[in-house]
Amino acid sequence: MKIFRSESFVDYKTYTFNYAIYCRQDTTEETDAIYRQGFLPYSNQLDLEVPHYYLARSLRVNLELFKPTSENRRIDKKVADLQSILKIYDKSDFDNSSAFKQFCLDYAAIRFDGAMPPERFDYIYRWPYLSHIFEFKEANGHILGYVFAVMTGEILHYWFSFYNLQYSRLGLGKWLMYKVIEWAKSQGLEEVYLGTCYGEKAMYKMRDFKGLQYFDGNEWQSDMKRLKQKCKSDAEFVTDEFKKTDN
Repeated sequence: MKIFRSESFVDYKTYTFNYAIYCRQDTTEETDAIYRQGFLPYSNQLDLEVPHYYLARSLRVNLELFKPTSENRRIDKKVADLQSILKIYDKSDFDNSSAFKQFCLDYAAIRFDGAMPPERFDYIYRWPYLSHIFEFKEANGHILGYVFAVMTGEILHYWFSFYNLQYSRLGLGKWLMYKVIEWAKSQGLEEVYLGTCYGEKAMYKMRDFKGLQYFDGNEWQSDMKRLKQKCKSDAEFVTDEFKKTDN
């Protein structure tokens, strides 16, 4: 593992000279430590051959403290009629078919508005530490959605989800996240990482799940009121492009 800095924004008026912090992963054994230091996978430079991560205000669930909320149960009840079936695949065993890829790209075209073209999707899928694919189906075999997960014996990163937008009204996106967290707790994992937490559109994560912590640049914090204030104050800095690729 190598942690390094790269020049970022400059504001001479306030003598602010920012350096963004990144991490390069060299071995599989470093995965837990990288996430626990607040880093998330960097997937916007497709010519990088070695996995890199960026430091951000990331969010995780401490599974020791996690328990279903009334909102989790409400969404679970709404989706129950679909009689969902969950299968979890090692990526090496998953059928990366053209139909699967098209399902994901169709979702991305609407929800990410061009921020995930086929080339970026392929780069993410080939990510060496992307280890598992969660597949959710209806009882009749129709696909509900997929979740890309980085998983070790201790942690899980809920990286990207792609789901049937026909069921958005049921809260399917939130339901997928809840079911993966619930599964991770049942397997004895310690934490589930949920990506970044910037802007008001990310606040559903802190409303819906117990046991949340966020990385403040130095350590993990549990003060959700403080995080809520931060997200509200992000509004003028969080661009629409960032919101589309918030993972």
